[in-house]
This record gives sequence, C-alpha cells and structure tokens, in this order.
Amino acid sequence: MQTVFWILIFLGTYCFMEFMAWFTHKYIMHGFLWSLHKDHHKKDHDSWFERNDAFFIFYAVVSIGFFLLWKYTSFWPGLPIGLGIFAYGLSYFMVHDIFIHQRFKIFRDANNWYAKGVRRAHKMHHKHIGKEDGECFGMLFVPFKYFKK
Repeated sequence: MQTVFWILIFLGTYCFMEFMAWFTHKYIMHGFLWSLHKDHHKKDHDSWFERNDAFFIFYAVVSIGFFLLWKYTSFWPGLPIGLGIFAYGLSYFMVHDIFIHQRFKIFRDANNWYAKGVRRAHKMHHKHIGKEDGECFGMLFVPFKYFKK
C-alpha cells in the first residue's frame, strides 16, 4: 500500500511543480527577481551561463532538502517529493534549455504536435523582452490555443 502512496506523491509533486514553475516565472522571475531573469529574455552577455540559471539551483536545494528529510528523519514522503521535484527539473531542463533554446544541439528535429505547441507558446512568451506584458508562463502544460495550426 505504501508503494501506491509513494507513486501518488511522486506524480502529485511532479504535477504541482508545473504550477510552481508558472507561479515562480510569472510573479518572481517577472517580478522582484527580474534582475536574475532578464538576461534570459534579452541576451546581454557572451557567457553560456545566464543569471537566470540561479533558479535551477533554488529548486535543486529544495529537492535535496526533501532527500535529507527522508534520509535523516522518519519523513518517508521526503523521497517521492524530492524525486518528483528532481524529475520535473530534469524535464524542464530537457524541454526548455535543450529542446527550445538549444543550449545543447539535440532534439532539433522534434516536430510532433506537442513539440510544436510548446515551442509556439514559448516563442510567444519571449516576444516580450521586458518584465511586463508577458504571456504563457508555464512550460510543460501550455494553453491549447498554442496547439492549433
């Protein structure tokens, strides 16, 4: 029975992280921490790394915190929560940094319905280079209008 709870907690955490990514992106990255995110919208440097990459570190620390809770206390949900956060972060990295922004030159030819919709939504997000007037702040689950031809 604990295995079922473990899987449900993992999947719930993974899905909840899409909400957290949307919330963080809309209200924090495009809010009071715009100074860290703006180089992602308007590249003003020659480095492969962006100040925006600091947000990955934050969620990695949260994930590691749940792993440590699981290991050093009796909080067994720490493992599926930490893994859910980690899995979402890996998915986000694969979709956002590798597939969309091509920080590594792979997945260039992905051209299915989902890939086109996610690319289109992110392109609409990046058409705004400023802090305000943004749209489509999610990553893996984007509005259906971006999947239409």
